[in-house]
Amino acid sequence: MKSIIKLFLVFAILLTTNYAQKGGTTAEAEALVKKAITFFKANGQDKTFAAISDLKGDFVKGDLYVFVYDLNGKCVAHGGNPKMIGKDLIDLKDADGKAFVKERLEIIKAKGKGWQNYKWTNPVDKKIEDKTAYIEKSGDFVFGCGAYKR
Repeated sequence: MKSIIKLFLVFAILLTTNYAQKGGTTAEAEALVKKAITFFKANGQDKTFAAISDLKGDFVKGDLYVFVYDLNGKCVAHGGNPKMIGKDLIDLKDADGKAFVKERLEIIKAKGKGWQNYKWTNPVDKKIEDKTAYIEKSGDFVFGCGAYKR
């Protein structure tokens, strides 16, 4: 019985380690944004922003998490770091000095949706990594989710 438990624990650790190393994909990031927008249209702002900001909720998957800004760059929901909520992030810069929130709003204004590259701290390994985010406008908000490049 002990050997079965040990085998199960080793298997669980291997699966968890493999998932953390692999991380989420761009397709999964885009799907999470679309899921969040569908939820937003069905449930409204308050319920959606609370669900997105739940670190153990349906809008967080490994190193993928949904974030939402208003059209002025204020964070209204964040599945990776609730401390961001309520903050004006328009001038936030990545490790290379890129004002990526400002750039997101420019993409949304020009196209309504799209992809953006920047650098950000991975919540799983705490390292600054290259990341690409899918962003899409719904109502007066920008919904996004980024995947770390591997």
